Amino acid sequence: MDTQAFLQRIGLSGYDGPPRLDGLSRLHEAFVGQVPYESVQFQLAPGGPLEPEESAKRIIARETGGYCFQLNGTMALLLTELGYRVQMHRGGAETPTRAGDVDASHMVLTVSGLIEDPDQVWMVDAGLGEALVHPLPLEECSVYQEPYKLRLRPSEKVDGWRLDHDPRANMIGMDFESAAVGLDAFAAQHANLSTNPNSAFRRLASAFRRKPSSVVVLRSVGLSETFADRIDTTIIENPTDYFAVLADVFLLPLPHYTQADRDQLWRRVWSQYEDFLAKQASAGH
Repeated sequence: MDTQAFLQRIGLSGYDGPPRLDGLSRLHEAFVGQVPYESVQFQLAPGGPLEPEESAKRIIARETGGYCFQLNGTMALLLTELGYRVQMHRGGAETPTRAGDVDASHMVLTVSGLIEDPDQVWMVDAGLGEALVHPLPLEECSVYQEPYKLRLRPSEKVDGWRLDHDPRANMIGMDFESAAVGLDAFAAQHANLSTNPNSAFRRLASAFRRKPSSVVVLRSVGLSETFADRIDTTIIENPTDYFAVLADVFLLPLPHYTQADRDQLWRRVWSQYEDFLAKQASAGH
């Protein structure tokens, strides 16, 4: 991994601090603020790398952001290179349409080895899209990371932990096991989620970016930003604006896309929006 190139990509050029809590917090905020959680990458080219080194190359080139396996895998590699002790854990997110089984459909990181307290363990997760800005101590706690309230507590599903999300978010919560695993534990789910036409990551082009005090989300052509006191929403009605939003808001200029690729992607996301409207109309009747 070209660590310095990656640090430059997330706005921390020259960072070389020892493994301290303030450094971990800076790295986490910079990562989620500069690298979007996104499924745009799977719309025209299903699949993609699980290996952190390959994901990092694409992120540095601004060809993709990533989803949980890619983002947290890359974060794990980056933190390891910088001297932190990192472990991966099997998790599963709960949404209104998903039960949240802990089936390795999500990857979570824990980090230790900080100079202040080498044995203190921290939950790190750059792959939830709309959750953490900063790490959480791996202990029962409630925190406010604007605009959301979050709670970490022992899991009722597994020997591990549960992150309860703010009711305004799409995700209800996420559970993960205490036991550490290797990257290969996520290979089967990555293959399924990134290639199966019925996977949510294939069916809907989405992007999330976690800012210090808001969360900006793109679902097909619907753009929203959640603040502490309001949610701003708009519909993107033409391809010029759509690709400008990807580049300017989500820092995803897609330099490798030809005009034909862009035309195809626009047709796909607009079709997803039309399908959404049709389902709404059907539900209304």
